[in-house]
Amino acid sequence: MLEPAGRVVMVSGASRGIGLAIARRLHAEGYALSLGVRSPGRVKAFADLDPARVLVQAFDAQRPEHAAAWVDATLARFGRIDVLVNNAGILRALDLRSGDEDVLDEMWAVNVKAPYRLIRQALPHLEQSGHGRIVNVASTDGKRYRDTVSVAYAMTKHAVLALTHAAKFAGWEKGVRVTALCPGAVDTELVASIPGVTPAANRLAPETVAETVAFLLRLPNTASVAELVMNTRLETWI
Repeated sequence: MLEPAGRVVMVSGASRGIGLAIARRLHAEGYALSLGVRSPGRVKAFADLDPARVLVQAFDAQRPEHAAAWVDATLARFGRIDVLVNNAGILRALDLRSGDEDVLDEMWAVNVKAPYRLIRQALPHLEQSGHGRIVNVASTDGKRYRDTVSVAYAMTKHAVLALTHAAKFAGWEKGVRVTALCPGAVDTELVASIPGVTPAANRLAPETVAETVAFLLRLPNTASVAELVMNTRLETWI
């Protein structure tokens, strides 16, 4: 199993929810963290983390130039990148009978194009690590479609799975391993107001997802997990 010491992890959408839970869990493990958030000056959630092992960097998933800037800032601070966790994502309502197509454009930009750009920028450095890791936070909605789910959200999360497998092939020979982590409903603000969502008592805790990420990052190159589904409900296919 790989040891955390000396490894540098980039986490997008790290200011709350799943991203914050991942950041806090990996900090406890001993990783150095580069945390991408939209408004670094407003984030107080990192105040108790060791500043010697933490960089908080501006990252807006809808601004293409931020991907390269964040990677460059991480290298300037730590000199290496071992892990990229693409967590930032949004959910907007859209179906085939109602809703504005602009919603699809917004979700495509944040949920698909932003991780695509970050992978392209970080991949050469992950390859240099020899045991680089990418974790793309997808969803059970990337594994099937339910008619209570935004079609735009399902489309983007299906695309994240395709991106995950493309990245796996791109970096395989140089030790990069890539996982699409597909949780069901997680108890965060993202799902709280969705009609028909899994009741709060039955949702995954963000800390459970974070613990799973910590496990994935410790696996050696000989244990590749391409997809990991964590469902909260009983379904036929997942």
